[in-house]
Amino acid sequence: MSITPFTMHERLLPASPNWYSSRCSDTNDKGILAFGAKNTIYLVDVTASSSTVVGELVGHRERVSGFSFCQHPGQSHNCASTSDDGTVKFWDTNEKVLVKEHKTHQNTITALHWSPGEKNLVVSGDEKGIVVCYQYNTGESQSFFPEPRNIFCLSCSPHNWHYVAVGYKDGMIVLIDVSKKGEVVHRLRGHDDEIHALAWAPLPNEEVLYSRVDDNTETTNGMTEGKEKGCYLASGSKDQTIRIWSTLKGKGVMTMKLPFLKRRGTGVDPAVKERLWLTVHWPKGKPTQVVSSCFGGELILWDLTKGGKQKWSLLGASSEGQNHSRIVFNMSSVCVQDNRELLLSTSMDREIKCWDLSSLDCCWTLPTLGGFVYTLAFSPVGTGCLALGVGDGMIRVWSTLSIQNKYDTKTFWQGIKSKVTALSWHPTKEGSLAFGTDDGKVGIYDAFSNKPPQVSSTYHKKTVYTLAWGPPVPPLSFGGTGDRLSYSLYSCAGEGIILQHDPWKLAGEATDIDRVIKDTNSIKHKLSPHTDLSWKPDGKVVAIGNEDGSVEVYQALTLKLLCTIQQHHKIINVLRWHHDHSSLPELQYLLASGSSNALVYVHDLRTVIETPPEIPVVMSEAYRSLAGHTAKITGLAWSPHHDGRLVTVCYDGTAQVWDVQKEEGLCNYRGHRGRLLCVQWSPVDPDLVWTGADDFTVQEWAVSKQEFTKPPKSNRTFFLFLVKAKLKAKKKKKATGKGGAKAEESLSLIGEGNKGGASPAPGERPSDNEEEEEEEGSETTSISSVTGSTAVMSNLLLHSVCLNPVISFNCICHMQSLNNDNKRKPRSMLPLSTSMDHRPREDLQQDCLNLATVRHSEGLGDHIQLGLFADRDALYRMFQEEEEGHVEAGHYESAVYLRLWKGDIAGALQVATEKGELSDHLLSVAPMAGYQVWLKTVEVYVKQLCLQEQFLKAASHLLSINKVYEAIDLLKSHQLYREAIALAKARLQPDDPVLKKLYTTWAAVLEKDGHLSTAAKCYLAVDSSFDAAKVIAKKNDPVSLKTAASLARIAGESDLSYSLSLRCAKDLASSQDWLGAQQLLSTHESLLAHRLHYCTIELLTVSLTGTDIVTWTCSSIHPWSAPCKNQDGFLATLRAVWERGFAVSPSNPEILKDLHQQLKAIENPQTTPNVPMKQLLIQLSLDLTLGAVSWLLGDWGAALEKLLQGVSRGNEAGHFLLMSETCRLLFPQGIDSISEHKKMVDPSDEKALAAARSLEAFVCYQDLYHMWWSLSTNTAGAQRDTTNGLHSANVKMGVCVNACQVLLSEPHATCQATQRAIAKIQQRLASMVHQHSQTQETKASHGEGQTEKPTSAQADTESLPCLIAMVSEHHKELADIPEHVKKYPYPDVLECCLVLLYLSKSSDLVPDHLKNEAVALIRKYGASSLRKAAQRFLS
Repeated sequence: MSITPFTMHERLLPASPNWYSSRCSDTNDKGILAFGAKNTIYLVDVTASSSTVVGELVGHRERVSGFSFCQHPGQSHNCASTSDDGTVKFWDTNEKVLVKEHKTHQNTITALHWSPGEKNLVVSGDEKGIVVCYQYNTGESQSFFPEPRNIFCLSCSPHNWHYVAVGYKDGMIVLIDVSKKGEVVHRLRGHDDEIHALAWAPLPNEEVLYSRVDDNTETTNGMTEGKEKGCYLASGSKDQTIRIWSTLKGKGVMTMKLPFLKRRGTGVDPAVKERLWLTVHWPKGKPTQVVSSCFGGELILWDLTKGGKQKWSLLGASSEGQNHSRIVFNMSSVCVQDNRELLLSTSMDREIKCWDLSSLDCCWTLPTLGGFVYTLAFSPVGTGCLALGVGDGMIRVWSTLSIQNKYDTKTFWQGIKSKVTALSWHPTKEGSLAFGTDDGKVGIYDAFSNKPPQVSSTYHKKTVYTLAWGPPVPPLSFGGTGDRLSYSLYSCAGEGIILQHDPWKLAGEATDIDRVIKDTNSIKHKLSPHTDLSWKPDGKVVAIGNEDGSVEVYQALTLKLLCTIQQHHKIINVLRWHHDHSSLPELQYLLASGSSNALVYVHDLRTVIETPPEIPVVMSEAYRSLAGHTAKITGLAWSPHHDGRLVTVCYDGTAQVWDVQKEEGLCNYRGHRGRLLCVQWSPVDPDLVWTGADDFTVQEWAVSKQEFTKPPKSNRTFFLFLVKAKLKAKKKKKATGKGGAKAEESLSLIGEGNKGGASPAPGERPSDNEEEEEEEGSETTSISSVTGSTAVMSNLLLHSVCLNPVISFNCICHMQSLNNDNKRKPRSMLPLSTSMDHRPREDLQQDCLNLATVRHSEGLGDHIQLGLFADRDALYRMFQEEEEGHVEAGHYESAVYLRLWKGDIAGALQVATEKGELSDHLLSVAPMAGYQVWLKTVEVYVKQLCLQEQFLKAASHLLSINKVYEAIDLLKSHQLYREAIALAKARLQPDDPVLKKLYTTWAAVLEKDGHLSTAAKCYLAVDSSFDAAKVIAKKNDPVSLKTAASLARIAGESDLSYSLSLRCAKDLASSQDWLGAQQLLSTHESLLAHRLHYCTIELLTVSLTGTDIVTWTCSSIHPWSAPCKNQDGFLATLRAVWERGFAVSPSNPEILKDLHQQLKAIENPQTTPNVPMKQLLIQLSLDLTLGAVSWLLGDWGAALEKLLQGVSRGNEAGHFLLMSETCRLLFPQGIDSISEHKKMVDPSDEKALAAARSLEAFVCYQDLYHMWWSLSTNTAGAQRDTTNGLHSANVKMGVCVNACQVLLSEPHATCQATQRAIAKIQQRLASMVHQHSQTQETKASHGEGQTEKPTSAQADTESLPCLIAMVSEHHKELADIPEHVKKYPYPDVLECCLVLLYLSKSSDLVPDHLKNEAVALIRKYGASSLRKAAQRFLS
């Protein structure tokens, strides 16, 4: 490990990582996690099993907003950070020192990244859109302004060092090239809300994810061509999506929507999505996986190669409680020694978690603190169980002795809702923890239960300072036995009273013990407000501290006053009794007290307790005085392992261990960087002490390892100077985070002069469902290097002033209380004159003499400061000097006012113009200087406003000087189209061409950005309905197409409406939404033909449902689309539906002719194998629709041709089942059905008869196969069921076989054999041409001079004329075959012959003449392979 261990402490709970920053934590290759917390950067050594805080980087004055390590080998100790103080600082984590810094940014810095591709490049961005590239080695910087938008995050490419991705608040992502002066490479549009994180893929190519690329993803506006080798980029946005972008193409390739993971036992929080912060991280070892955060703190691992529910996995799903409970802000990963990749995450739940990316389980959790640590308490029963009360509204219970997890903590927050300012464990009941809060609440938690706490019904009016368990006092009476008789709970709060609560009846009213004190001691006067109490361990006496500095000791039960200690003169902050198991019995009577006067007094009360006096004793001498601290004492703790050893904590930022008997310091701890508020001694280790402070940390440290023995000494003069400077500092400002509000807290700490006085400000964590605050304290300041006592003192001074405290130190006299609304005195308009009035008395008296001289003579000479008391000329000369001073100091506004006071309006405007300080007030007085001056001033002010990006205000001022067109152009040039159009419509004529140009320009921009609906509105505004419809249709989904079609129809664009309706209907039909398709088509009478076509498809699809053909379901169907049950077949059913639903019948021949022409115009390509089934059904349905229309027209010849074309499509596609089902639907009676149709045909129509013969052949063809399958001995049962489902079981085998005579057609066998021969020769010719071309290429590559041996290709070339001659002969044979034989499709005759011969082996139904005819055809026309298959039949 290169980082030197931070030896001052043993263990440390750090401050919580800052919220709402895109990159506020990072890891390096040494296993160091660094994160920004408040204005400090913590360094944590990370392993797979544990984490250790090893150091801090201190130097920023305000909140750290970004952090990044240099990831280059050997340079990983270098890092950079940004802050709200406007600086970018560079650190060496080995030495933990500041190396350099730059202040190039003029606005709040929001993003930072140290380039992983260039070791010296550090890129940062701010809220105004400025990107700064800083060279670490040379100190040079360049500024770019790619977009006038608020930058939220940026990331440098690890593969192309000059590429930087920048994410903006409005959802835009811009890829810039910093080597080309920030030139925009791509604008990636798709997100519509804040970009929270950007992550580059670890591999420098775009090949891994091509299997998941979405081809329909919208392309984006690429300004320049990308590099040849791209890289994927992941982005996370508040719009609840993660997108993967191709930087090569400049487009999105994948979009992932966050799943809403409802947690077990919890309801859905309606505000959880509003609080979303979606960060993404691309692990180096997982190029196809991305990690993202989710709504409620879950982490999700996305597999980019998968889809559906399998595409993501939940981290920590193996057991309950592993995930964060609130949103995650930052993630980074590191590889440890065993090549395990660990993921580190920071969250709003104030925990840092480490995850193993191989198992997706949580390795360890490091709790962090989000507020001042007000109180610490070790359990007297549960050894090593430490409770922490923190200002973030949560209680942590830390098992400090845990071996497996040294940061094993449990968090409690239910029922608190405010800062936890007091804690106390029950002395005997394990797990019972009492707590008090800033808003006066007192309650009891059961640390071993998840139940909400019991809360007392009696609230304090102000902050609870102390809780203590002690014996009950009257009038509280506990009936019963056991524990209920032993202890009451006492609470002391800021209003100065102590209440006694019944822990068994918290719902009952608590009692004020002042009543008992007054009654027992016969006190009539008002008691001093109480500020602390402490019961002696044996419960015999109780000590009560008061606001006036007195300490009163009362006897138990009756609260009889035994003595009053009047040693302190200021408010008592803390009281502690010595433990009662000392080896020296007299030490148990020691009482230590601390107040705001920096001294600790120890009093011996043995005499008073052992021999109670009749009259209360007043003690004014201390047993021991412990001096050394320089500020108010806030905490005390006696060592349970030693006699007379005490540890004290103080506002001076140190903890001091004392040997009380010797009155000497043993060690001084200076590890905190703020005021210490509480302390506890370890109950098991005599050398360990625990302290909490307002630096948001709890630290465990060893007494024996400390370098110093005494607190640092105070420098009174320096301290007083810093306090005054702090009081004059800028007013408290309300910090606003990028993702939500962060209110800073103004808290008056315990004992800070107003303990018992004014109440503190409200807490910052009102409920778990409201926006939380990140930090406490009015303002946090620190210094870069801390050494010795001066460093600790400086740290004290910089932290010691709150907005509403009283500051008391022993080195400064009493100071008056500060007002909550302490306002800064306005700057003097005459500072030179004022400063001259603060000179020494002698000089002021000399001024009086000079003024008297001037009043009786003329001229002031060099006494300019006296101009206020002389004449006007002297006043003007003084004004002149004051003006010059204001200008030199940059106070231009004061210089302008002085000129206005003189009446020099033109001069005032001139100064304001030159310095860019024009304002609305100056513009309002400009007309007093003349019209031209006012006109010129307005023009200059407009330019100033444009530089300040106040374009709307600038345009409004242009209107005041009647420059309407210039105002519109100004808005347009800055892409404020909406406002420009509003102005143009309000001020220009409706037919002004500027207005139309505005609409069209904005429409083009909107169209490019994907806002198609708004673009369409622009086109409609300029009466360009055609363009509006085209734009809406670009989305290409059914809803958009339907809208576009309706718009075109309304606008009279009938042709466009026709085409869009048809496109939409096709999409609806593709998704099986038949009702939607028909409804859309019905809007156009000219689409009746398509309606009939879709009706046929729907009927056919429904009829085939339940078979292996249609495996999908229809989303909506018509009532008439039932399966065909008509004995006349599918055509009769179709005709009935047409007549009933579409009014199409033979009585309207003209309509039918038009429909026939329209249907013929629809493209219906030839069927090829492997065509998708839905497409095949569409083609088949068109054939059937044409056939049905021809039938209605009485043209049976054309009808039979189309039916034949439909039946043959299944055969051509290689889908026998579809062909068979089509035959069943069209011809339910088989060949008999076709015979009925043939009767309608003119006997002289050879084409129609030939088509009918082909149909008969196809019906017999499928019957032949079914008959063969049914008689098969191997699959008889199964195939018989299939046959029954495909064809009527009543068809007799013999009839079928005799009907197969039609299949043995010799003309068709001749035609098919000739066609096969021609195809074979053509295939051989193509092979020869290919071989010849390869030979020529080889010859050219080896050179012209080389000779080559004869090849087989050359030998085949000699037979080329022979092959051509053979083709010619076959074509002549085809010409002799009748045309109707060649035109209509027909089953393969030789295939049918072979099946018939096989059928004859298993059945005697095949007549001999058919077998002989089949054998003859095979011998005559069959190829060698076919004759071989039929060998046994031929022999």
